[in-house]
Amino acid sequence: MLVAFSVTPIGQGETVSEQVAEAVRVVRESGLPNETNAMFTLVEGEWDEVMDVVRRATEAVAARAGRVSLVLKADLRPGVTGALRSKVESVERLLGDD
Repeated sequence: MLVAFSVTPIGQGETVSEQVAEAVRVVRESGLPNETNAMFTLVEGEWDEVMDVVRRATEAVAARAGRVSLVLKADLRPGVTGALRSKVESVERLLGDD
């Protein structure tokens, strides 16, 4: 599965990068394929391992904030691996930017 998620502390002011960095650290230490951009962190793997990483990342932010917002979008496609890169590469080929 491929998951895009965003975990945000609520009530922490305008800058939340320190708290978000804790979530990203959890994802990167998981060893699962991942990518972080300005809005989401993407992580790829099997259901249980991905959801465990999302849970632990959310808990890492919650440890520093009393309230947390979690947004999650998942692409469930059994038997597919490498979607984190292949989905983007497919679009880039069509654009002629590869």
